[in-house]
Amino acid sequence: MKLHILVLSILMTALSPAQPALRPALEQTYNAWRSAISRQDAAAWQRVTASHRRIEVKNRITSQKLPFPASLFNLPAPPPALKGLTFLEAKQNGPTATAAYFGKIDFGVGGNPTENLLVLAFVTENGDWLYDRADFVNLEALPEVRRELAAGDLKYLKETPEAQPSGKMPPLPLEAPPTKYIAKVYVFSQGREVKVQINKISQHRFANTKEAEIVIGGALDGPNEVQYAISKLPGGTGTEALTIRVYLLSQVEGIKPIKAFEYQVLENQTPKAFATSSFDVDATMVAKLMGKAH
Repeated sequence: MKLHILVLSILMTALSPAQPALRPALEQTYNAWRSAISRQDAAAWQRVTASHRRIEVKNRITSQKLPFPASLFNLPAPPPALKGLTFLEAKQNGPTATAAYFGKIDFGVGGNPTENLLVLAFVTENGDWLYDRADFVNLEALPEVRRELAAGDLKYLKETPEAQPSGKMPPLPLEAPPTKYIAKVYVFSQGREVKVQINKISQHRFANTKEAEIVIGGALDGPNEVQYAISKLPGGTGTEALTIRVYLLSQVEGIKPIKAFEYQVLENQTPKAFATSSFDVDATMVAKLMGKAH
């Protein structure tokens, strides 16, 4: 028994300095990442950004035929500063960690910021914490949660999986080949979750939304594979209409997007739970994209 107590005491002594050190380590990484963005320093950005996130960001940029890394810094708003925010908690789970903040999160776009939640996510590589992503939670429609966080009650964080470190290292995505035709996948999915994969590289998840996302790698000449999986969400009726489309985007001014693929379910119809389909990019479609069709 004494030996067990001694071992536990040694373990607690060894672990206790690590937790207080977690917050400053994560904040140092975030501030370095934020500085790299503001200074448009691509080399610094690469040093402090998680490997999987670097590939994902590059894929998204090159899939729109935009220059990399120059387009990396074309953000709709600058990353918010942590100064002035209330620190809530920093948690580690294996190779992942999160840091949560509450307060008037200012994206520098004008107006009067209100009190909301910011959760930063990190992963560790070669012994260093690297920045992964930031999740901004607008609490306008959650006044009770806003009151709880302001009072230091972290119940909402504990009940929200996205606010906790997962403990699993995100897999490295494939690097997208050069894009020939820019494409977007559009999904209208009330009451349902829809997962779409295009050409085995571009993976998308839509849940109870109407949204479009860029297709990683774009569309290819000839056949393009589209896989989709559809499931009902809690609260959904299973009778809602549903649409999955893939559009090709022209780089010629004045040419409207071309619908290359569509799967549509009318209200009260039953969708396929899973299917593999395809669309072809042929000479006629390419001529339309290039503005050469008569």
